[in-house]
Parts: sequence; structure tokens; C-alpha cells
Amino acid sequence: MENADLRRARAYPMQPPTIPHTIDGYQVDRNSNRCMLCHARANAATFQAPPVSVTHYMDRDDQFLATISPRRYFCNQCHVVQTDAPVLVANQFRDIDSVLSPPPTAKE
Repeated sequence: MENADLRRARAYPMQPPTIPHTIDGYQVDRNSNRCMLCHARANAATFQAPPVSVTHYMDRDDQFLATISPRRYFCNQCHVVQTDAPVLVANQFRDIDSVLSPPPTAKE
């Protein structure tokens, strides 16, 4: 795992951000969510952490809740820790900006 505490750019729209720090020993179960100590909207400024999106406080009917939605409670189901592991499978992915930009023209 990397522990550079740097935000990475997202590869595609709506990609869940990766976790830029270690989470070893974090308790995330039905009784406690250690991530929310820093990332809850009420605590984020104190800990200088990005707050979770307001979408994490919405139910399936897009109604806002007072606390994090049960379907968004287990952070690791979408967010992963950053790593510097070698690439195992080649990838030709291009982000939308490179797809929409015109190809470079050859100089004559």
C-alpha cells in the first residue's frame, strides 16, 4: 500500500476515489465505522479530510437522512486503498478528455 496521503485523479466520471492512506486496523462493521470519525461531514474540517458526498446521506428514494445511508456504510465495497502494485493486465483505457480531444496533427 502507498501512504502518500495524496489524492489521485479519477479515471472516469463517478469513480469512487481511492483511499490515500493506510486503513489497517480500522473497524468497519455494523457497530462502528472508523472512516466516519474523520470523513463525516460534521468532522471533516476538524480533521482536514474530504467529507463523504451528500449522496452517501440519501436513501434509495433520494430522501436525505440524518446519518450515513446503510447502503453506503461499508466504505470498502467501493473505495480501495492506493497501491503501487505492478500492472498485471495491459489496459488501453482512455479517459473522456482524451477521447473527445482531436488527435495531434502531423507536422509537415
